[in-house]
Amino acid sequence: MRRGGKTRKGSPWLRACLVQAAHAAARTKGTCLAAQYLRLAARRGRAKAAVAVAHSILIILYHVLMDGTVYRDLGGNSFEKRDRQGMERRPVHRLEGLGYTVSLTPAT
Repeated sequence: MRRGGKTRKGSPWLRACLVQAAHAAARTKGTCLAAQYLRLAARRGRAKAAVAVAHSILIILYHVLMDGTVYRDLGGNSFEKRDRQGMERRPVHRLEGLGYTVSLTPAT
């Protein structure tokens, strides 16, 4: 798990362009960057979420330019696919904390 930290010194114009691109990416539907923005904006705020998505865009651009890889978006539900057990466990723990007894049965 990565913690928040200060951004390093760099080009203020590049940062402004990347944050603007992050806000645009946040408005797209069904993309991994939009899902990342929504998850972080709910917990950390819109500005920090935009900077985090801008950092992700910068990393994507680096790999596309340096390695010549083709960018393939994982989709809006990529975080859910990666941590399915956690998505099942968190609401159960919240309800148990409120005094309910919860048992999950998969749908057929």
